[in-house]
Amino acid sequence: MGAVTPLVKENKPSGSVKPIVDLTKADMERVNALILSKAGSDVEMIPEVANHLISSGGKRLRPMLTLATAQMFGYQGDSHVRLATSVEFMHTATLLHDDVVDESDLRRGKSSARMIWGNQASVLVGDFLLGQAFRMMVETGSMEALRVLSDAAALIAEGEVFQLAVSKKMETTKDDYIAVIRGKTAELFAAAAEVGPIIAGASAEEQQALRNYGMNLGLAFQLVDDVLDYGGSSADLGKNVGDDFREGKITMPVILAYQHGDDAEKAFWRKAMEDGENDDAALEKARTLIARHNALNASVSLALEYGEAARRALAFAPDTPVRDALMDVVDFCIARIS
Repeated sequence: MGAVTPLVKENKPSGSVKPIVDLTKADMERVNALILSKAGSDVEMIPEVANHLISSGGKRLRPMLTLATAQMFGYQGDSHVRLATSVEFMHTATLLHDDVVDESDLRRGKSSARMIWGNQASVLVGDFLLGQAFRMMVETGSMEALRVLSDAAALIAEGEVFQLAVSKKMETTKDDYIAVIRGKTAELFAAAAEVGPIIAGASAEEQQALRNYGMNLGLAFQLVDDVLDYGGSSADLGKNVGDDFREGKITMPVILAYQHGDDAEKAFWRKAMEDGENDDAALEKARTLIARHNALNASVSLALEYGEAARRALAFAPDTPVRDALMDVVDFCIARIS
């Protein structure tokens, strides 16, 4: 193994999803029932593929954000359950599509759907789930919620395409990369947190505050995932450690290590990421170079900045269990780095 410097732990928050899980438990039971209902089809393969991923142990954080933010404003009704289910189906669809694009073998510690049923089935079932998500959005009768989630769907796809465009290009900048993860990850967090206050009739300012919370939470979440790919374990990630490296994905730790590297190091990164010379020995050298330039800790520091921005976005809200639970979610996302 390469010599990897341990991550800085000072000032890294601890957190838990238990408060938000407890607050949304009753509504999440309704969401889970709706998920099973809407994933059903007379076409046998559709529920098989969908349920493989739906039942694979994800925390369902995004739909919980929708439920909690609706609860924050005292919402009474059923539409938040449909919107939360829509958010989860959008997320599941992107995972099915991502695993095809990335040629991933594992998802949440299990064989990915594409490894069992193939790429075609994974893409088409993802499309089915997106269709079901939009049906449920329409059922709520909220054009504003539909607008926010449909905008998110377009921006997520745009972010994925942008990632393809910069994939394997070592001249990718920090700003380029933030634009990628803003689209592919943070937009759904932002939309999930925004549609709750929309359906609850919150003010435009309150809706924007929760959108800002979700956006910054999503950026922090993805940066932590980037760190875990080089400094974590398969259990932390739910996929193989080093998959980003093997797939030639230019993530924040790589960008920082490359920018601070000498000519020989930059030549290594170009061969590994652009030319595909990324075997296990190359991965260990990459980890060593990332450690040499403190790129993991610098990425963690950036995640902490976005986490703090998410917390600031909640400053308008009164001190309630829901606000506290949303604060804990920020800490939890960053505290995945052990």
